Amino acid sequence: MSYYITTPIFYVNAAPHLGHAYTEIAADVLARHHRARGEETFLLTGVDEHGEPVTLAAKAAGVEPQELVDRNAERFRALTGLLEISNDFFIRTTDLEHKRLVQEFLQRVHDNGHVYKGFYEGWYCPRCADFKTESEIGPGNTCPIHLIVLTREREETWFFRLSAFQERLERLYAERPDFVLPEHAFNETRNFVAQGLVDVSLSRASLAWGVTVPWEPTHVFYVWFDALLNYVTALGYARPGVSLDHLWPANLQVLGKDISKFHTIYWPALLMAGGMEPPRQLFVHGFLLGPDEAKMSKSRGNVLDPFAIIDRHGADALRHYLFREVSFGHDGPVSEEGFQARYDAELANEYGNLASRTLNMLGRYCEGAVPAVATDAALREEFAGLFARVDELLARAELSAALEEIWRHVRRLNRYVEEKAPWALAKDPDRAGELAAVLASLAEGLRVVTVALLPYMPAKTTELLDALGSGERTTREFAAEGWGGAVSAIAPLFPKGSSEAA
Repeated sequence: MSYYITTPIFYVNAAPHLGHAYTEIAADVLARHHRARGEETFLLTGVDEHGEPVTLAAKAAGVEPQELVDRNAERFRALTGLLEISNDFFIRTTDLEHKRLVQEFLQRVHDNGHVYKGFYEGWYCPRCADFKTESEIGPGNTCPIHLIVLTREREETWFFRLSAFQERLERLYAERPDFVLPEHAFNETRNFVAQGLVDVSLSRASLAWGVTVPWEPTHVFYVWFDALLNYVTALGYARPGVSLDHLWPANLQVLGKDISKFHTIYWPALLMAGGMEPPRQLFVHGFLLGPDEAKMSKSRGNVLDPFAIIDRHGADALRHYLFREVSFGHDGPVSEEGFQARYDAELANEYGNLASRTLNMLGRYCEGAVPAVATDAALREEFAGLFARVDELLARAELSAALEEIWRHVRRLNRYVEEKAPWALAKDPDRAGELAAVLASLAEGLRVVTVALLPYMPAKTTELLDALGSGERTTREFAAEGWGGAVSAIAPLFPKGSSEAA
């Protein structure tokens, strides 16, 4: 079984921010989860390097577009490493192979009769690189995302016959009610299509920075069609000499709601026009909101720097916080204060302290080994459904709900420690058997929650699993059973009062 998951590719007109990190981490959690289930998994991310936003940013910086994209692409690539993203390929839309495959695909769309030449006139946002419909225009003729006044533009273009796919898209949504998640995003997609689709611009005659239209070399492809095709083109050259065609259609494509229209409407229609299947599922997440309760964006200046956050607190702590603080699929505020509260209460006090206490008591009372005895039957029953429940939730990309389910079990183990008071049992030699069962149960419970948490916090959970003596890979695979052996003490996983909690 294979699992192909993508992030959107990110504009390189400026440096990455926390919103980019949020999307990448979400896709990575799901990719790691599916790998732990033993599935062939491919995670794609990368950068979008063409279009007017890049051209304008390069001009403002006094450099050529290629210089700007080379500089910023490396910053995005560096971010994936800092975030512990396990991507299998990092695509750049200036890759020669990507450009060649875009031309091949869109030539096929042309040859299939889905394009025609004309003039386009409409209200345009240069930061979105998008012509807005009347229903998408904000007060004062502004872009509702960037809050800038839209410009009226008219130019020669090749149109994509989006309107011809109205019925096919409506049928797709009817037959696959989970094609777009969560439900409110699906409803917005259907409502937009129900208003009636109009043909859209496929090419730009006024720009030179882009992929050249093979049948009209004075035009370049509209950046969105170039960018969307990365999900398919990457499979053509990510592994030289190895075919990855079997990975399409993608199992899940993760994206922010500001680019929903392009992915949930334009993208499946474009694939149909080129004779390919749409992806199996799209998940549209909400915005991380800054202190001003507005979407974080470079243009508004309310971004939080993920590089600085990781430097101070570590990637695992950031990964945990984002999906605990904001319900995935919805908007939600994030802040340094909120992070610190979660860090202290949950990572340091609940999970980190549980790990330290368990390992220390195994060292003190059991000579540094997990007792080879039966675990507590009642506790075992409480934990029996954890993996299945997490699996069910992550199958719907409900990352926050799955993390809450895991955290409920972390808190249960902390209560178990207080209920059983192993330190008191250790004072009575006649209760040595009971002590062994309690500590074996704690160790196994800690292993279970740690395996479940591994996709969210890969570095710290690996460190803890090593300390627990689970050196065999089978003990780390999702839902695996059977382990034991020596344990070792470790430094606190999430020390309180530290400026570097990595």
